[in-house]
Amino acid sequence: MKLILLATLALLVLIVAKRRFLSFRAQSPADYSGTGPTFSLKDNLNGEILSEGLIYGPTGKMANSFVARMVGEWNGNSGTLTEYFTYSNGKKMTRKWFLTLGTGNTFTATADDIVGEGRGVISGATVKLTYRITLPEDAGGHTLDVTDWMYLTETGAIMNRSEMRKFGLKVAELIATMRPAPVAKATHVPGANGHDRTASSRALQ
Repeated sequence: MKLILLATLALLVLIVAKRRFLSFRAQSPADYSGTGPTFSLKDNLNGEILSEGLIYGPTGKMANSFVARMVGEWNGNSGTLTEYFTYSNGKKMTRKWFLTLGTGNTFTATADDIVGEGRGVISGATVKLTYRITLPEDAGGHTLDVTDWMYLTETGAIMNRSEMRKFGLKVAELIATMRPAPVAKATHVPGANGHDRTASSRALQ
């Protein structure tokens, strides 16, 4: 009986240790303090951004996917990030973040569906943001605890991974990419002594 109890306790210790030291939640901003390129909210969450991502349910199976257009705008240390989502199930949704830079490498984030204030930390090439979000009624209306990490790459793309939990249990995970939208440039017509002003703009590839 004692052996069974000891084995059970050892297993619980291993589970707790794994969650604390070997999981997504174990990451700390300090882990990335020396990484680059340096993430700047004003630069990297500014202008038009294109995103696409996958949403996984509690079993690990993909539950939904999306494409999104985002527009970041800044005025001093205050900014907004407006998101226009189109999901694979046909649903469309618009959200707007309000971002405020704080002291050091901290910032706060609010939105209509956020409970209270989200707390963010910028460290090296990363951003960590934690907040509580209330889902729409057609998605259950639950309030979830979210841990959101963004990782800036050398190309300027941002890799985004989020975990959503309720009562400490993971109920969903999101993985997405965010890239600056291609710059539009007027079409150049060879031999026309410049650009054809009647030609439509095309995105640079």
